[in-house]
Amino acid sequence: MINPPATQASLLALRAGRLFMTKDQDKIEYVSEDSDEPDKKVKKAKDKLKTCEKERAEYLAGWQRAKADYINLQREHEKKIADYYKFANEGLILEILPILDSFEAALKHNKDDGILQLYNKLKNILKDEGLEEIKSLGEKFNPELHEAVETIEGKNSGVIIEEIQKGYKLHNKVIRPSKVKVGK
Repeated sequence: MINPPATQASLLALRAGRLFMTKDQDKIEYVSEDSDEPDKKVKKAKDKLKTCEKERAEYLAGWQRAKADYINLQREHEKKIADYYKFANEGLILEILPILDSFEAALKHNKDDGILQLYNKLKNILKDEGLEEIKSLGEKFNPELHEAVETIEGKNSGVIIEEIQKGYKLHNKVIRPSKVKVGK
């Protein structure tokens, strides 16, 4: 771009060759058509453009990785918070389990309707909170779910014969394993 006002000499130079502006806007550099300098400058500009595009691609890739890492961190944090809320009542439920055991022992000795209603109500409340019984009687012994208190000779090997204390899972996490007698 020529700074106004354009002089007659600069217009003639423009017709005869090429006109280049240097960094300093007050200086105009005149180059003839036959000179190799414009090609060198164009090549230099293209090389610089390639370098800039390469840097831009590297910066973009780095930014995308950083954004993906941040999104993954957010998801992980949200999952931890959800797990925290999911298992927040675990301590309270562990304290209520002996009461549930007492209800079961009372029902074995006396089939009182009032006790049965209270037991069922308590069991339903705990079920709504995510508590579930671990099935064990007649099942194959699994050390992740069961705790062997005794082994009995001559019975089915590795099969649970008797359940001493019920085990429970809270949202598929074992909070109390079943105490069982296993055949040997």
